[in-house]
Amino acid sequence: MTEISPADVAVPVVLRVNGTDHRVSAEPRRTLADTLREECGLTGTHLGCEHGVCGACTVLLDGEPVRSCLLFAVQAQGAEIRTVEGLAGDDGTLHPLQEAFWRHHGLQCGFCTPGFLMLSTGVLETRPDIGDDELREALSSNLCRCTGYQTIVEAVRSVRDAAGA
Repeated sequence: MTEISPADVAVPVVLRVNGTDHRVSAEPRRTLADTLREECGLTGTHLGCEHGVCGACTVLLDGEPVRSCLLFAVQAQGAEIRTVEGLAGDDGTLHPLQEAFWRHHGLQCGFCTPGFLMLSTGVLETRPDIGDDELREALSSNLCRCTGYQTIVEAVRSVRDAAGA
């Protein structure tokens, strides 16, 4: 006879993602990142290190950037989750940060880009007047192996400066 652990039993969870409720069934130990990708079909949230170090899985949870690989899906019930899929307008118009990343060449392979976009969105929404040094510090929490960061900083700075103009 096989013993079933409580951690193996899926529970119903309602995740509010980008303004839409997703009713899913998730084991209590299943991460938010895995649930977003596999149950909600939102594959823009990337998994890199799965230890909370790289930031590729960054989403906004009630407006705050969080590493979705470090949260369980059941912990996110009742919160407002925003993923990179929710940045563009309903008509497909790019978000100013997406446009700036493209214009300033703030991406190369693109793997880290969704995490940087969500981190930048959270930073600029909560601190629209963030200084350059603090902006660099905030962006340094995510890892990029391709761009050298300068173009990412320039992209985010351009959106910050345009909003303050």
